[in-house]
Amino acid sequence: MQLDLPILSICIWLPILGGLWVIFAGSKLGEGMVRVQALVISIAVFLISMLLYQDFDPTTAAMQFTERMTWIEAFKVEYHIGADGIALPLILLTTFTTILVIGAGWEVIEDRVNQYMGAFLILEGLMVGVFCALDALLFYVFWEAMLIPMFLIIGIWGGPKRVYATIKFFLYTFLGSVLMLVALLYLYRQTGSFDLAEMQAVALTATEQKYIFIAFLLAFAVKVPMWPVHTWLPDAHVEAPTGGSVVLAAIMLKMGGYGFIRFSLPITPDAAHALDSFMIALSLIAVVYIGFVALVQQDMKKLIAYSSISHMGFVTLGLFMMFQIYANTGNWQDAAMGIEGAMVQMVSHGFISGAMFLCVGVLYDRLHSRQINDYGGVVNYMPKFAAFMLLFSMANAGLPATSGFVGEFIVILSAYKASFWYAFLASTTLILGAAYTLWMYKRVVFGEVRNPKVATLTDINGREALILGTLAVMVLLFGIWPAPLLDMMHVSVEHLVEQVAQSKLSVARL
Repeated sequence: MQLDLPILSICIWLPILGGLWVIFAGSKLGEGMVRVQALVISIAVFLISMLLYQDFDPTTAAMQFTERMTWIEAFKVEYHIGADGIALPLILLTTFTTILVIGAGWEVIEDRVNQYMGAFLILEGLMVGVFCALDALLFYVFWEAMLIPMFLIIGIWGGPKRVYATIKFFLYTFLGSVLMLVALLYLYRQTGSFDLAEMQAVALTATEQKYIFIAFLLAFAVKVPMWPVHTWLPDAHVEAPTGGSVVLAAIMLKMGGYGFIRFSLPITPDAAHALDSFMIALSLIAVVYIGFVALVQQDMKKLIAYSSISHMGFVTLGLFMMFQIYANTGNWQDAAMGIEGAMVQMVSHGFISGAMFLCVGVLYDRLHSRQINDYGGVVNYMPKFAAFMLLFSMANAGLPATSGFVGEFIVILSAYKASFWYAFLASTTLILGAAYTLWMYKRVVFGEVRNPKVATLTDINGREALILGTLAVMVLLFGIWPAPLLDMMHVSVEHLVEQVAQSKLSVARL
């Protein structure tokens, strides 16, 4: 049974309006009240989003909780939103992560607290809008609008090179998005509507599909980010405040993968088939090459940033192997497994990468350094923190019984059905991930105390323990029991595969 309330609209507009309230009324409320109100709003949005999960029907691929009304009548633009088993996990990840980000900045942010908290609330609403928009122009508006609060978060509360990082972040993402807009306008010309379902159903020639696919690729590849358009991410992570890094890694990177699923595969299936080897090659380069790049990093944030690029390579790998899997097995169900693995990887990476950046933030708040060489022997003074960081480091390396293992294992298993060499190269992340993550952990947490300031460190407080403990529960829960996540997305992923399979060109070329 569907809920009568416009739950999706509430999840979009409550944090946006709440963020504006916090910004403009914050100077009168006082910093303490600003923090409390921001936290209350973020918790309220999460609880409301859980109503979506409670009432979600996993047995249908149809869009649920839909809302539809005319927005710009002359161009047939609508405020059309809804959620299926692909969008809902990412919506819940967004509302969950925002609570942690608000909590993480509780004591750390002392300058312009109201603007900081308000920016994250507005960003939350815009990101939820991206995941549930069913009108292409509405999607584009949310997609571009979310750049503004993130631009300000990095530019105002970031590090010494924050201006360079923000400009690079904005230029990379904006230029790619312009080409996506061109593709959407062409599709509008073909369909007479911005409705996403109509765009997915329109018949396009192979040439049209290739040009549209490339336009989408440049927009979504930058956001993932795929090699070689990944260079903005390490700079953005290093200069961003801890909360900005968490949101960037946990949610914003997933929008690239979501774009491939919602736009590239169903609208341009033949182009996706024609260019699948190219996409797989870029994905494997990200997994292997960027893993080696992470090995030589001396800045903890930069190391985790490169780790994110490597792990997100599994997402694009899982998405674009479907045609080669079908060619080998003759079964589209096998092809769906790679997409499910990519989805699990996106959610899992959101928890793990967010936790890793929060761990770095805990150390930086105390010692004001992210350099690995400035630490050593931290376990002697922060044993509780060391235990949490060990769990997240193991999860980042793909330890079984953690969520990091599930998504990667599913993708590697499906890669084997496409090619032994795909599976072999992808599985190197189990070695490389352990190498760079555990080597960082060993140099920071164990060994001799190389810096006298380490002796001044104090262990995590109750607020930090609650945030890290919550993430630890999620990492272990989905590592041991991923069934709720897989069940939620299974029918929607099967429907996506059926959409692609119905393309006559795709089937004929196989």
